[in-house]
Amino acid sequence: MTTTGARTWRDPGWRAGALAWAAGQLDAAGLVPAGEPEQPHVRAWSTAFRIPVRGEGAVWLKSVGPGSAQEPVLTEALGNRVPEQVLVPLAVDRGRRLVLLPDGGPTLRATGADLAAWTAMLVAHARLQAEVAGLAGELVDLGVPDHRPERLPALVADLLADDDAQQAGRPDALAPEVRARVLAGADRYAAACRELADGGVPATVQHDDLHDGNVFAAEGRYRFFDWGDASVSHPFLVLLVALRFAGRVLGVPPGDAALLRLRDAYLDQWLDHGTAAELRGLCDLALHVAPLQRALTWRRILRGVHEGERAEWVGAVPGWTAEHLAPGPLAPGG
Repeated sequence: MTTTGARTWRDPGWRAGALAWAAGQLDAAGLVPAGEPEQPHVRAWSTAFRIPVRGEGAVWLKSVGPGSAQEPVLTEALGNRVPEQVLVPLAVDRGRRLVLLPDGGPTLRATGADLAAWTAMLVAHARLQAEVAGLAGELVDLGVPDHRPERLPALVADLLADDDAQQAGRPDALAPEVRARVLAGADRYAAACRELADGGVPATVQHDDLHDGNVFAAEGRYRFFDWGDASVSHPFLVLLVALRFAGRVLGVPPGDAALLRLRDAYLDQWLDHGTAAELRGLCDLALHVAPLQRALTWRRILRGVHEGERAEWVGAVPGWTAEHLAPGPLAPGG
């Protein structure tokens, strides 16, 4: 895998090529730049330019590293299928992993997300997932990572055997006793994955980083973006990050009644696939399975980053691996 990073995004030659592509796409769309591009976001795995446009405010040019290569194609596919629930790209270059997007307005975080707003957002996201469930196989064929539950036990076995990703012998390493406990639970993990696969809820797009900063909120409508962590998986895995963030934003502890209400509002959108009790059981399994799936996501992203730029983030893979043993966002004391 080729790698990219902040030094890529700041390279004058790379910037000139990416911005020239964006200029050509704007011209084809009849849009006229109204100022110099700004580059407010530079991360090891992605960058974004804000390009002022006459009469339109601005558009955004995003580029991602190879660990998030699915983002442009997934953004395009979702824009075609659920245009009211996502940002519809103006243009996509799959080969160079570029996507040109309209401005989405304020995020949910910027507007101030109370419990009612979090509830409405999770309901909207569940409906998006349900609407695109029929695309799961097509999305995998397009290159979206396949984290469907039946595949996770083998993927996780490889993850646990990956000394480099687990930082063996380094300060951020997964502790040997923790690795041993995770390995000892492999059969239980595989059984949970089988139950999820057989539970009647279809695999679909799984954002894997769903929080109030990755949702545009305006006029009571929620539009989702930033699909760089996404995969095709069991939909309920999305609640791991979402509920963790909700707890922080709302100032409530794990297991709080507010988080249970958020879970139930989300699960209510899946009642065609099981009773409320059955869906809650599947949700418990999903939250058990999700941390190791999240570790897989981090490993994929970091593999696409220049080695010298990984240092700040290398603890993410062993950290999420160890999180598998934690109680979770819905367990008191989690």
